[in-house]
Amino acid sequence: MPDQIKIALATINPTVGDIAGNIDLILAARKEAKQADIIVYSELVLIGYPPEDLVLKPALQRRAMDAVIELAGATLDGGPAMLIGSCWREGGELYNSAILIDEGKIKAIRHKVDLPNYGVFDEKRIFKAGSFEDVISFRGVKLGILICEDMWTEGYSDHLRNKGAEIFVVLNGSPYEVNKTHLRLELAKQRCDETKIPLIYVNQIGGQDELVFDGSTFVLNADGRLGYKLKAWRSAVDVIFWHKQKSGWVCDETTIDDFNEKFENYYHAMILGLRDYCRKNHFKSIVIGMSGGIDSALSAAVAVDSIGADNVALVMMPSKYTSEESLLDAADCAGLLGAKIDNMSIVPAVKAFDQMLLPAFAGMEADLTEENLQSRIRGVLLMALSNKKGHLLLTTGNKSEMSVGYATLYGDMCGGFSVLKDIYKMELFELCRWRNRHYPEGGLAPRGRIIPENIIDKPPSAELRPDQRDDDSLPPYDILDDILECLIEKEMHFSDIVKKGHDAKIVAKIEHLLYIAEYKRRQAPPGVKLTGKNFGRDRRYPTTNGFRDGGKVPKSSKRG
Repeated sequence: MPDQIKIALATINPTVGDIAGNIDLILAARKEAKQADIIVYSELVLIGYPPEDLVLKPALQRRAMDAVIELAGATLDGGPAMLIGSCWREGGELYNSAILIDEGKIKAIRHKVDLPNYGVFDEKRIFKAGSFEDVISFRGVKLGILICEDMWTEGYSDHLRNKGAEIFVVLNGSPYEVNKTHLRLELAKQRCDETKIPLIYVNQIGGQDELVFDGSTFVLNADGRLGYKLKAWRSAVDVIFWHKQKSGWVCDETTIDDFNEKFENYYHAMILGLRDYCRKNHFKSIVIGMSGGIDSALSAAVAVDSIGADNVALVMMPSKYTSEESLLDAADCAGLLGAKIDNMSIVPAVKAFDQMLLPAFAGMEADLTEENLQSRIRGVLLMALSNKKGHLLLTTGNKSEMSVGYATLYGDMCGGFSVLKDIYKMELFELCRWRNRHYPEGGLAPRGRIIPENIIDKPPSAELRPDQRDDDSLPPYDILDDILECLIEKEMHFSDIVKKGHDAKIVAKIEHLLYIAEYKRRQAPPGVKLTGKNFGRDRRYPTTNGFRDGGKVPKSSKRG
């Protein structure tokens, strides 16, 4: 029996559907870990995670299974064995599987047992659940294979312990959300405490549509102590040395990277989510409509940190209501970022549309329609720049605004991606302050202050009418955000929100605005998921909705 083994952990960034590209990543990682006995990859690394309904295509299934054979052939060179994640078809059923390949052959296949079917996960509709199986013996070491959700409850790990497992190996495709890193670690420690078996946790890194994977691969010894932890947001291939002792297998403890704080994680998630959305969808540049406000300023900062100032086009589109202060703030922000900013007045276009609509609007007072028209003209101009120059248009609405519909459909909602979609306004202020004090590893913007203090400190305004402020139409953001978090993340009862000290009429108004804005959110672009309940697959509400916890539905169909 061996008394030592070298296990490599591959925290890499696959692309959904790009099997050829993912093979290259897998083999490059294996080459980097050539001294290891085996290299472990993340869940479905060969086809990318999550594949959604793409994995139901027979052509992709065939290509993936052929690719496993191709990778098996690569192990004839005497180098490390590979434990990879991929889909696998068996007995007419499709599985989410872990596949051990070595010496030119498929040595073992284990299927995921616990298929998650909540939040962003829909695995029960595309995969068949596996059964409790035996351990895999690899060069005399008994490995208990778990795939992501299999680790979250004790059932399968207890079974594998009873089968003689000596080391748990967990392949993961676990997306980031606030506090998720600590939750994963606590659950892994529970499995170690229950079984007295060490555990390897390998997670993927990278952005996939609205999901961002933070990596954060780690190893726990049997007593639950960290033996290795990769800092979040890093790709890496690390070789971990294990030794057999009387009590069982123990990894040689390495330097343990510190955990990131909340806003550091948020900012890194935004950078990686945007950078990968551009890279994997072949966008080389970004265009952003600047307003002189905090939302567009932070969006611009993330864009420059993601792909560099030379690849970010900023456009100021003033109307007759745009203040000189906003013009100066936008220019100041662009200067701090080192990005070029253009000025494109919408005044002539507004006049032209007013003239065109004059007969149709005769005898009617100006209202929200004219305000939205300005936003929609800006959307048309930005989309024209996107079409002509191939830019990705970044929208700049935050979660507070998107929650209550404080955004214009076909106006400021135009675009292909958002980095602010899942962050509330009050947190957005804090994130700007964090970025001015810190420099994110891998960022491409200048160090130091890049968002002017005046943008952070001044009262938010859409500047679509004279002397407009956001709190003319909405409660102050600290109140609004707390009510929204109660309604969205916590699903609290109306009366319990009021008991927290909120005015009942305001809570009822916000609840109503939240529900009637669903049709806007259905048409919004994807955005980086940060919280436990983002707008998208996490929260699926009907557009037509006659329920109100806080009272009757107002009988009005007029919406902005």
